[in-house]
Amino acid sequence: MKIINLKILITVSLIFSLLCKGQQILPLRTAVENAPNLSYLQDTNNELAPFVGKYLANYNEKQITLIITKEDHKLFNFIDKNIYIDVLSIRYIIKNSTGVILQDTQNMNFEPNQYNHTIYSQWPTAGGTIVKFHYGGTNCGVGWGKITLKKLNSTQVSWEYLPNDIVLDENRCPTGTDIKIYLPETKNLVFTKQ
Repeated sequence: MKIINLKILITVSLIFSLLCKGQQILPLRTAVENAPNLSYLQDTNNELAPFVGKYLANYNEKQITLIITKEDHKLFNFIDKNIYIDVLSIRYIIKNSTGVILQDTQNMNFEPNQYNHTIYSQWPTAGGTIVKFHYGGTNCGVGWGKITLKKLNSTQVSWEYLPNDIVLDENRCPTGTDIKIYLPETKNLVFTKQ
């Protein structure tokens, strides 16, 4: 009887340990296609922290403020899997030359799978001096594309924004919606940490 109870206990323990397997933690720069569903790409080398802060630049008579924060364990839905990733998030305020706010995403609440106005890092390059971002675009997805930040020194980053020319959602865009791209469409714009 004791042998049967011991076998049952071992079997139950084995099944329980398989069911309770912990989340797989992988390095941040792991390719998503190589990561199992529900794994976690963690910033174990602290590569994102040097970019966190509030940055300011002027471009074409506009003042652009970037607020860069780190979000740990953020869930992203990919076509065939869900992955948790440590990311940088950029929110921004753009003012004209007289100080009027043209666009402000600082206090926007982003819902899961909503990408308009979101700017999330995709990955840092080796050495952590460059981070690539995906921008979801403004209203109706206008201007979605890639942003690259390059760390120049402890207080400055260089900005490059390459928008796509395709309107992703023109049928859902109500008449009169502001679809202007306010972010600076340029290369080598230097932002200074405040």
